[in-house]
Amino acid sequence: MNYTENVIVPERTLLVSLDTGEYDAEESLRELWELAKSGGAEPIATMMQKRPSPETATCVGSGMVEEIRNFCENNEIELIIFDRELTPTQIRNLENATDVRVVDRTMLILDIFAQRAQSRAGKVQVEAAQLKYLLPRLTGKGTALSRLGGGIGTRGPGETKLETDRRHIRRRIEALREQLKKIEVGRHETQRRREKDGTVTVALVGYTNAGKSTLMNLLTQAGVLAEDKLFATLDPTARALKLPGGKTVMLIDTVGLVRRLPHHLVEAFRSTLEQAATADIILNVCDASSPEARTHLDVTNEILQSLGCGDRPVIPVLNKWDLVGDADSALHLTGAVRISALKNEGIPALLQAIEDNLPVKPVDVTALLPFAKTGIAAQLRKAGALVSEEYVAEGLLIHARVEPREMALVKPYIVENNSESENV
Repeated sequence: MNYTENVIVPERTLLVSLDTGEYDAEESLRELWELAKSGGAEPIATMMQKRPSPETATCVGSGMVEEIRNFCENNEIELIIFDRELTPTQIRNLENATDVRVVDRTMLILDIFAQRAQSRAGKVQVEAAQLKYLLPRLTGKGTALSRLGGGIGTRGPGETKLETDRRHIRRRIEALREQLKKIEVGRHETQRRREKDGTVTVALVGYTNAGKSTLMNLLTQAGVLAEDKLFATLDPTARALKLPGGKTVMLIDTVGLVRRLPHHLVEAFRSTLEQAATADIILNVCDASSPEARTHLDVTNEILQSLGCGDRPVIPVLNKWDLVGDADSALHLTGAVRISALKNEGIPALLQAIEDNLPVKPVDVTALLPFAKTGIAAQLRKAGALVSEEYVAEGLLIHARVEPREMALVKPYIVENNSESENV
């Protein structure tokens, strides 16, 4: 970005794609356009070349390089972004040929993550991913990485600047790895406390920009940043959500996903994504108005499978249904819930779907508590299980929706119950 009188001026950017038939290059290029805008760039145009494989020296062919150079000169392009991972040699050769700065898809996503990270865990994970990506790309950087070094007294006799940079980066990566271990211990302790307390967790997962943060704000008033851009939020947020039946669950918003997410980030954010793996229920949110809705759901499901979530109930949530033009030709899935988080539509059905998939369904009971045992009502109220209470001559008459833990408290005093409670 350029800065003019303290105003950030987005860089005029050209997006370049190489179609080798490995994936849908056109759709990936459209996604890169949105990523570039999310990163603060100003995409001006796109170029694509079909080749059986990347050119070793410049990724694209020499004719394409010349075309890129001419376009950049005639359109005042300040940045070129390639929709694939480039080698250091390819970047250097392309920059020399075009006289324009070149970055690849991975560098762009890493930069966006660095902008979005707010929590200590998020910042540590991003820095670790950036350094792991940078380490094999130090060749030819010269003194540009001197800021990574420790200065006087850190170099051994005859040690080159490149070796020093590599040593400092490895040392920093190791330090970050230790920090991540401590953060992970804290997460496990939080998870153990939730399990001990019987807290049911519901994870919001899905493609980035599917509306997860908007849905989180609607359901829990969490105050999470919600913008129409990719990776608007990065750090996970957890808030209490009360269901219609009175049960309170923990709703967790996780980092958004994209196709071909760099493995550096998948590894760095694995502990964050694994919050979905430990959730009791998973809401797979997608933008139903997108022509790629099915692909987005599949990308998310593949990552969930890799995290070991195969035995968890997954509810497909088709968000932005208000933007779907032709409902008959739109995506239809068994068990899916259609909603519009922005317009607050379809939310009762979503909450009911969550309730229907609770690991232990609460049971309706009516009990008469002696006056000496009215403290049980306070425990039920705290657990969100108490539906109603009324003082009568014999004691406190309560109606509650209880799980096995609460059932043990009220069972001696049940005066009326449904058939399900007898089986609990």
